[in-house]
Amino acid sequence: MRETVQIQVCKRMDVICQRMLNQGFLKVERYHSLCQRQVKAQLPRRESERRNHSLARHADILAAVETRLSLLNMTFMKYVDSNLCCFIPGKVIDEIYRVLRYVNSTRAPQRAHEVLQELRDISSMAMEYFDEKIVPILKKRLPGADLSGRLIGSAPVAGPSTSLTTMSLLAKNTPSRSEMTKVQQQVKVNGASMTVLRREMQEVRVKQLEQQKQLQDQEQKLLEQTQVIGEQNARLAELEHKLRELMDSAVGGGARPASTSSASSSPNGSTVAVTTSAAVATATGSMAAAGVEPVSPPLKRTRKSSDHPRQSKRLRSKK
Repeated sequence: MRETVQIQVCKRMDVICQRMLNQGFLKVERYHSLCQRQVKAQLPRRESERRNHSLARHADILAAVETRLSLLNMTFMKYVDSNLCCFIPGKVIDEIYRVLRYVNSTRAPQRAHEVLQELRDISSMAMEYFDEKIVPILKKRLPGADLSGRLIGSAPVAGPSTSLTTMSLLAKNTPSRSEMTKVQQQVKVNGASMTVLRREMQEVRVKQLEQQKQLQDQEQKLLEQTQVIGEQNARLAELEHKLRELMDSAVGGGARPASTSSASSSPNGSTVAVTTSAAVATATGSMAAAGVEPVSPPLKRTRKSSDHPRQSKRLRSKK
């Protein structure tokens, strides 16, 4: 027969120890998140490059610690938040701290299963013990346990004890006035923030519509400008065509009149020469018959003057 030894502990000391254990677990979670951020910041983004990186083992160890922390949180923190117990396995906290410090201090750590072997054994043993031994006791202390058992089981006999227990349970579950006022104030603050957000959303929508209108106006202006540019290009093409026609016609007209004038001048000149020579002959014949000396016609002078230039006084004196 094993003798059970009851040890009396100071309540204040018990409360302080529970608080330290709970704070220790929260601090371990924060420290782990900080370590994980530092390692992820140094790792490359591609998973294929992460495997060959020098911090690959660090990342694997931190990921395994994260899974252990999530399992411990799911196991213990439900009852810790309801103030039924504290985070009991303090040795697990110490082991997690040891692993994290080892990861931060060493550049080339061992493999994850070698580093985390002790942590896995301790944490699994603590969770199994808690689920098997402590959780059944804590379930009885839950606020809705008695009421749910009575509703599922046989109907209790009405009496002062049952009414008191139900009233006490309802009093525990019902929130106080201070909590209700806090909730109402929070609801009011949330409502004010929602109204502000709605106004901002409306302003953003109005600005978006204005920008859309401006874009449509600019598109219309662009279309008009493209049409005007097309018309101007067409006019320029017509003007260039007309200028080419004028240039061609001017070049062709200047060549043709010269040939015609040369062609027409030759026969007219011959006829004029023939008529003038006949007139001169008749005039000389008539003047000889009358006994008058013939005078040289001015045409010959003009021709001579035109054919032979005037001689200067020096040449005349020499002659």
